[in-house]
Amino acid sequence: MEKSQLGQLIFSFSAAERKEVRRFLESPFFNQRRDVVLLFDWFCEQEHSEKAAAKRHLFGADSVPDQELRLRMTYLHRLLERYIAQKEMETDETTVRLHLLCGYRKRGLEPQFERTRKNLEKTLETNPLRDAHYHESLFELHWETHQRSYVLDPADLDHLRAAAGAADVAYITLKLRLICLLTAHRMLYTGGQQNEWEDQVVDTAEKNFAQTHPAVGVYLHCYRMMRFPENEQHFQQFKQSLLNDRVIFSGEEMHGLFIWAANYCIRRLNAGEKRYFQEVLDLYKPGLESGYLLENGVLPRYTYHNVVAAGLHTGDHEWVNYFIHYYKNALEKPYRESAFSFNLARLEFARKNYGAVLDLLQKANYRDVLVNLATKTLLLKTYYALDEFDLLESHLDAMHNYITRKRVIGYHRANYLNIIRYASRLLSLNFSSKAEVEKLRAAVAAEEHLSEKEWFLTMILI
Repeated sequence: MEKSQLGQLIFSFSAAERKEVRRFLESPFFNQRRDVVLLFDWFCEQEHSEKAAAKRHLFGADSVPDQELRLRMTYLHRLLERYIAQKEMETDETTVRLHLLCGYRKRGLEPQFERTRKNLEKTLETNPLRDAHYHESLFELHWETHQRSYVLDPADLDHLRAAAGAADVAYITLKLRLICLLTAHRMLYTGGQQNEWEDQVVDTAEKNFAQTHPAVGVYLHCYRMMRFPENEQHFQQFKQSLLNDRVIFSGEEMHGLFIWAANYCIRRLNAGEKRYFQEVLDLYKPGLESGYLLENGVLPRYTYHNVVAAGLHTGDHEWVNYFIHYYKNALEKPYRESAFSFNLARLEFARKNYGAVLDLLQKANYRDVLVNLATKTLLLKTYYALDEFDLLESHLDAMHNYITRKRVIGYHRANYLNIIRYASRLLSLNFSSKAEVEKLRAAVAAEEHLSEKEWFLTMILI
């Protein structure tokens, strides 16, 4: 039964949420069935929920028809869905007050309606948010006000016109966001066709909304950045508008915008444009401080790795040290210690504290195959820096066996096999022979799949 939709829903609740759900179910306004509360309690107390045991708990016997149990499960499931909907609605005070405004209008309570309307109008005006949801709320406010004012004065269409204007801005902003999502998807998965309506929306937005509505301007810059990535001006305009106008968007929306900007920088870095390490770091720092790069309070481990990489390339070692320690506990728990030790080892390698690197890398358990390979590569570079060439030869053999055993495929397989191959050639290189050195240097420089190309070239030219 734990695999049923009801079981999955209940087990998704935290301990604090289960207590709150219990109070919700006890409320006679929402529920007057005691057996539903008992069923919820039973689910919460069981590690393995069996149908017969549930029947005995509810009915005192397991001979009761299955239909009776299914009926109670359906009642409980509906109530839990209502609890979730209620919680989501209550997170948005504006939506709650719009419903209240509608209720006062329908009851003909004029003073209460006017008081609520004025308060809501003031709230919307003073709130810095100017995203699509703001304009949707503004539309609802003007629409409710028109519904009331039309009865009093059928000639008064001011609020109807205002509602139409707010609806236009909400529509354009939402459409631009969808266009950016579609464009981002096409960049990852080639072959998608651009829709004809996209150009129409962009053209309308540029002509009629961009100058007066900042959110529209931000999405237009974002769209141009992704649509025409070779023109860096579009990225710079998007970056500046993103940093200057971030208060107009919700945190969830800002998360997506920051990720798009960071992904653009990463693509330019993958193309060999190293100056984008500073560009992406300029995004990571405010994105972290504001919490936009976190997902429900959790920092994805690959973002953690990318931030450290950017900081090390720019030489901002002190900030990287702060970041590694400060955001350690924001990482997913299963990967927390390994991500922390690996990235601290990267920092110590940059500081040339090679003994500390060895201590950190040998302590952690790296479950992720790619992180494990990155760790082995860092260990390879550390052995070379310490002139531990016998250890390095053994390490290269073990690394090759690991790649074969783990069936690493595609780009990653080619990349790490190349790292092993060029490390072996580096070990046997006769540095006194200019011809040999130049031959290896040219081979490394021409290699397509080699993430450590810069390190190899530096070692060859020493």
